Amino acid sequence: MIGTLYSVVLDTPDIKGLSAFYASLADLAEKYADEHWVSLQAADGTRLGFQRADDHVRPQWPDQAHPQQLHLDLRVPDLAAAVERAVALGATRLPGGGDTYTVLADPAGHPFCLCQGDPDGGTTIADVALDCPAAGELARFYGELLGLPVTWEGEGVGAMISAEGKLPVIFQQVEGYQAPRWPDPAHPQQLHLDVEVADIEAAEPKALALGAVRLPGGGDNFRVYADPAGHPFCLVW
Repeated sequence: MIGTLYSVVLDTPDIKGLSAFYASLADLAEKYADEHWVSLQAADGTRLGFQRADDHVRPQWPDQAHPQQLHLDLRVPDLAAAVERAVALGATRLPGGGDTYTVLADPAGHPFCLCQGDPDGGTTIADVALDCPAAGELARFYGELLGLPVTWEGEGVGAMISAEGKLPVIFQQVEGYQAPRWPDPAHPQQLHLDVEVADIEAAEPKALALGAVRLPGGGDNFRVYADPAGHPFCLVW
């Protein structure tokens, strides 16, 4: 393990509006806010971040020319009621779905799924899913990075890493996958993962050895990288 998943971060030109949408939809508490960033936290500790991106290009799922790249799955006690509430909050129904899940887009255009859960439970963030050209390869990269075992792999379909008390990460194999080319605004990221590390100077060479690539950008407490599928992620401390 090099680090732990700290937050799933969504790009949006309207951080207040999008964070309010998810706070209402999933009963998340605001933990931090400034003009560029908002952080929300669920009761189980799962964090969502909202990063101001004035040049945000909305995904147009399932069009791979404007791909989703990553998406969130939320588990809900009553699927029909949750879909109705999400639409009332500003979500849009998208093609796809099935008896136990519905595909929607949030107000910034990011696709997400509402999935039928325990009727006696609440709304929870079930997992984060990454699009990729080779699910097993990316699962093993993040498994080593986050110290999570590969708990499911379907050849040519997808894979998952998970452990008790940790947010599962799913890898969804996509035909015609188009990688983000951050910081190129014509091929932007849509979401990214923040991975918390104790010692950046020790963590960086380990991440690079796994196949990460250092990208431009960074600050006093974060550095930017791309995973083997081209998704940007940050090591934070």
